[in-house]
Amino acid sequence: MTSLPPASRRTADPNREGGATEDGGSEHALSLLEFPRVLALVARFASSEAGRRRVRELRPLVYPDAAEDALRLTGEMARLYGRSGGWAPPVIPELDAELRRLAVEGAVLEGDALHGLSVLLASAESARRDILEEAETLPGLADLARGLLRTPALRERLADAVDESGAVRDDASPDLRRIRGELRGARSSLVGRLERFASRLRDRIRVPDASVTVRGGRYCIPIRREGRSEVGGIVHDESSSGQTLFVEPPVAIEPMNRIRELEMAEGREVRRILAELTSAARPHARELRHSLYVLEDLDAIWARARYALDHGGHRPELGERGRRGTYRVVEGYHPLLLAGEEETVPFGLTLASEESVLLVSGPNAGGKTVLLKTIGLLSAMAQSGIVPPVGPDTRLPLFTRFFAILGDEQSIEASLSSFSAQVALLRTILEEADGGSLILLDEFGSHTDPSEGAALAAASLLRLADQAGLTVATTHLGDLKALAGEDERIVNASLAFDAGRLRPTYRLRRDRPGRSYALEIAARLGVPGSVLEAARERMGGGERRLESVLAELEEREAELSRLTEQGREREAYLAEREEAIGERERSLAARRAELERDARERAERYLLEARSEVEATIERLECRARSGDRRSEALGDAASEARRAVEEAVRESREARPSRAEPGPLPEVEAGEAVRVRSLGRTGRVLEVREDRIVVEAGGVRLSLPPQEVAPASAGRGEGAGEGGSAGAAGRGASGSVGHGTSSRAAGRRPTIEPRSEVDLRGLRVDEAEAELVPVLDAAIVSDLPRLRIIHGKGTGALRERVREVLAADPRVVSFRGGGPEEGGSGVTVARLTPDEGDA
Repeated sequence: MTSLPPASRRTADPNREGGATEDGGSEHALSLLEFPRVLALVARFASSEAGRRRVRELRPLVYPDAAEDALRLTGEMARLYGRSGGWAPPVIPELDAELRRLAVEGAVLEGDALHGLSVLLASAESARRDILEEAETLPGLADLARGLLRTPALRERLADAVDESGAVRDDASPDLRRIRGELRGARSSLVGRLERFASRLRDRIRVPDASVTVRGGRYCIPIRREGRSEVGGIVHDESSSGQTLFVEPPVAIEPMNRIRELEMAEGREVRRILAELTSAARPHARELRHSLYVLEDLDAIWARARYALDHGGHRPELGERGRRGTYRVVEGYHPLLLAGEEETVPFGLTLASEESVLLVSGPNAGGKTVLLKTIGLLSAMAQSGIVPPVGPDTRLPLFTRFFAILGDEQSIEASLSSFSAQVALLRTILEEADGGSLILLDEFGSHTDPSEGAALAAASLLRLADQAGLTVATTHLGDLKALAGEDERIVNASLAFDAGRLRPTYRLRRDRPGRSYALEIAARLGVPGSVLEAARERMGGGERRLESVLAELEEREAELSRLTEQGREREAYLAEREEAIGERERSLAARRAELERDARERAERYLLEARSEVEATIERLECRARSGDRRSEALGDAASEARRAVEEAVRESREARPSRAEPGPLPEVEAGEAVRVRSLGRTGRVLEVREDRIVVEAGGVRLSLPPQEVAPASAGRGEGAGEGGSAGAAGRGASGSVGHGTSSRAAGRRPTIEPRSEVDLRGLRVDEAEAELVPVLDAAIVSDLPRLRIIHGKGTGALRERVREVLAADPRVVSFRGGGPEEGGSGVTVARLTPDEGDA
């Protein structure tokens, strides 16, 4: 492993300075990390071979602006792909060699190359148009798209002259059209002449079912060999058996010579046209090459965007060049493992700016090497413009060099053992690493004597803590685990291991060295206990104590995890129970509200029925009063008072909003006792007490209620018996027996605008009459009165007209009419307020 010097890659603009796109990675280190496999995975999302090639050429960028721009382009392309219904790059032809030839003065491109140029121009115009339509939200892509060549005239000229197969079209020039017309005629004439000649041959010479054919560019007829001298002419070919000859007879020689002349003329004209088209394209050779590179870049960016969308990564924050600030990975995945079918465990890691060495320990096959590679790959991907599979809030420093020692680096050709190869690589790292370097060391110091290897590894890590940006090392050596206690720049970490099942869990634990579990694994695999006991005794005292402490920590951690899990389960159970209880309370509250609503509706229905009976009685009494019956007039006044009492009961039942009191114990009431109906907010008198119902008279209506709806009158809201008296008066009024006490009580409780069936507007101006009419009309409609009699007088008719305009404009008024002779004639208007009330 040696770190290669920065190498520039091909950019979209060949003349652009390559400083921003230098490759600061080591090809050997990236190969050990399997970065080429990651690039191949991303390249599969490209639409063209050129795009796939550009992805495979990606290398980590070492300047912050360049790396940020690459990630920004990937993000913009992801937005374009999502917003435009799956935008994809247009066709990208393979024209590298052709474009180099185009730049050579005097060179002539073939037809297929010129057709490729027309496709390139069409693709460049299409991509340019699609991207620039959203230039405000895609500034980076728009900058690329502006470099795409747009020459509709050249594109149309090429497309008109050359077809998809690369052949020059007949319409490319008038001379070519004429020559090809003559050529087709000459060929058709010659074929006809040859067919007639062949048909006249004798049967022993003629080949059955033979037709005119072409051999060596000349038109021939097949004949039997024995007829050669009889036919004459020129033999151009023979069959595989030798029995058939393909002969150009003498009658075809001159016509064929004319065809050859026309074919040569055609070839000259085609070459002239190709040369002319090539010359027309040559001034744009530089722009055409740049457009091809931009299209390839767009395809590579498209592949990176599709990979990011497919794998659900989040764009990380990139730090400054070199190791400065916090290193933080949130839910990081190994990209190759994530692409597989097996479940992958993410890791999270945060290192402060002063923590420059991460030392990972633990058992074999515990995931240490995978973690090492993942750390390297995430940075290499992000610096190459590929969104790595990490969670939000990830922050990665910008590394300028990548170094890695992974696996067995022995070399037979160089006569190097594994340890010698590691030391040679270590020397290179110590000589070349700087503050921007990422160093990845796997099991360093393990291929020699453990004590000496640990000493060399410890000294090297302390040196790299000063020299390198970030060093990540894995180890089994117990002496190295104590380094974190000696230097705050070194951080211990381990990958969790299930000691009970002897299985790795792949969970990264910071600030915790890991055990190797060598003796436990050996015991599980059947090594005799006596051997294991002897092995423990031979372990150093310090190492035994460290293993014991780590084992005790793991046991406590396992117990803590178990208790934490139990706490989570208990918390989830309590949350579930709380939700169930809350749902039950909401259901009970809804049911209680429904019962209350039903009770109010039943009470209102009973009161409305009582009011209808009162209205009918009033109608009858008014008719008798109009006929001159004085006793009926007095009864009508009493009935009107009863009607007001009933309407008041209806209004109060609608306005009642009983408070949601707790049910409490069931009331102990007896027949004749005054009670309060909760749902109506009114008092009444108990008529009958049944097993599960209480029959109450309230407002002149019999109600059968559940016990929970009834409370002693003394438990009311201070309304006292007076309200019950009012209700009782309403009931007596409904039956036609109304006393003066009732009338006085009802009058004292009237609203400001009392619902009534008649209003007198005589003597008022038009505006005053309207102000008087509208509140009365509202009160009548709210109280469900069937009609309203409006007295406006005759006069000039202005007041009558205004009244009827108000009624016509109110959609709540069903209809209106003038009063009848017995109602006041034209001085009265009767408004019908309910659809089921017939005209009087």
